[in-house]
Amino acid sequence: MDLQLMGKTAVVTGSTSGIGQAIAQTLVNEGATVVVNGRDADRTKEAANAIQGPGKAVPVHGDVGSAAGVAEFLERLKDVGDVDILVNNAGIFQPTPFFEIPDAEWSRFFEINVMSGIRLSRALAPGMQERGWGRIIFISSESGISIPDEMVHYGMTKTAQLSVMRGLAKTLRGTGVNVNAVLPGPTWTEGVAEFVAQLAEDEGMSAEEMRKQFIRRFRPDSLIERFIEPTEIAAMVAYAVSPVSSATTGAALRVEGGLVDDLG
Repeated sequence: MDLQLMGKTAVVTGSTSGIGQAIAQTLVNEGATVVVNGRDADRTKEAANAIQGPGKAVPVHGDVGSAAGVAEFLERLKDVGDVDILVNNAGIFQPTPFFEIPDAEWSRFFEINVMSGIRLSRALAPGMQERGWGRIIFISSESGISIPDEMVHYGMTKTAQLSVMRGLAKTLRGTGVNVNAVLPGPTWTEGVAEFVAQLAEDEGMSAEEMRKQFIRRFRPDSLIERFIEPTEIAAMVAYAVSPVSSATTGAALRVEGGLVDDLG
């Protein structure tokens, strides 16, 4: 299927590694010009240079986890031109028992995971609306509807993203700008690999053995019974940001391996 992304310009925040990097590579494969974003200028440039394909990867660094950082990023983004697609991928997670999460961490998680997408959508959606076409994606999580008790603050932010997504989709009704969320399940990224390695060390086993046991022990409702690959998330995103997804908006698109036990 031709996703008709040739000539489109996309911004993917937090795209120097993991799911964001896979999304950027997939969109470049489809012919899009993709802004690769990270906090560090050198790392962002290195990540963009590693992405090859029919399209083009352009490095634009900036810390989108604060109001000042978003303002700086948007200023640098002016050199790229009109943005057709925004993928709000930047985010953090950290397993912490509920009673050990201080106020500052609740605020930090909300600022990075939720406000980054709000600020960028507020800045870029009006241009999409004026041009009569655009796509905005929030990379949420199955944790937004199946809250993990080991990181409630993370789950809270992912639920908030769904509310923002739905409200923004209604705000942009009939404009040609579609807004959706993609909900990954446990995905094998660098951050998850570090988390699994720490669990393995705590239990005195190898990281590879913990990887084999993790889904069965900690996410037993998974129907695919394995970690998801970042490219599998990227495939859903590529469809959702393409012109062929014209009737899909205001939706929570699940790529969580069947973890969530409902028909919604």
